[in-house]
Amino acid sequence: MRIATAKQNYIADEALFDTATQRVWMALFGLALVAYPFLANDYWLYLACLVAIHTASATGLNILTGYTGLVSLGQAAFMGLGAYTVAVLEQRYGTPFLLNLVVAGVVAMLGGLIVGIPSLRVKGLYLAIVTIAASFIVHFVFGNLEFTGGSGGMTVPPPSFFGVALDTSFKIYWLIVPVTVLMVLGAANLFRTRIGRAFIAIRDRDISAEVLGIPLLRYKLLSFGLSSFYAGVAGGLWAYFFRVVTPESFPLILSIFFLAAIIVGGMGSILGAILGAVFMTMVPEILRVVIGALPFEGDTLRFVSPVRTIVFGLLIVVFLIFEPQGLAEMWRRVRRFFHLWPFRN
Repeated sequence: MRIATAKQNYIADEALFDTATQRVWMALFGLALVAYPFLANDYWLYLACLVAIHTASATGLNILTGYTGLVSLGQAAFMGLGAYTVAVLEQRYGTPFLLNLVVAGVVAMLGGLIVGIPSLRVKGLYLAIVTIAASFIVHFVFGNLEFTGGSGGMTVPPPSFFGVALDTSFKIYWLIVPVTVLMVLGAANLFRTRIGRAFIAIRDRDISAEVLGIPLLRYKLLSFGLSSFYAGVAGGLWAYFFRVVTPESFPLILSIFFLAAIIVGGMGSILGAILGAVFMTMVPEILRVVIGALPFEGDTLRFVSPVRTIVFGLLIVVFLIFEPQGLAEMWRRVRRFFHLWPFRN
């Protein structure tokens, strides 16, 4: 446990980083993010941008599922709404990229509010079915409207900053990572407010929360809206990063990917969303390198991809068996150990 951290006032109790050690580590982390693109090659910059996009979307899903207790399998659909919004605005109107990202989040939020209406009457697996149905509807709309390019999708021009096109991994990094950092900090601060505490109360016991005066429908819709806003902005970043948007870009399996990320990382934890996104993005790449180095030849080459998928699935299962509370809980245990180890008998 940390010592000498007694709070003398309410402002200190609400501080996001309440010790000098935390502030130093966060400053070092910020410096590492600034230095990273100057040290990494294009491949590692690609992975860093992909991890950042996944972190933004997983953070939004954690607001809804981890903190409010509402199961959703429609995160990919809301990302698609954001991505197509950015594609339309950028391709047809040429509006500034920051405005496009905000509008993408708002459009996805409106979709989330509509999908969240049944959340007062149904929950658990029933609510998951509702979000799956919404995902199918959105996917059908993407693939059949001429306005969205139909099944062929849309190309997205690169964003421009003061006349400089952000058309390389190095340049787009300076858009994706700062936006993701702001979104994560916003989510962390959210749960130090009345709204965040209401979400947690609904998750723990919605009937008790209602008895205490928390309007369930309002806060459930707000949770859906915030989660969808995060997904929409993440989808907009995704569109700028890959520069093409098609209906197949946001399948149902992507929603399952984000749900697995917050479970592996730790539900109800901002750090868990980050660690889960890193795990789900990086482990398949590591397995691709490791298994690709094995002596598969000739006809056995066709087993490389299935073996990688099976190993990845087994890693998730084994990990959850031994640590069901996720990577965030493992990190907390490591911190406690290093805080206490000098005083162990």
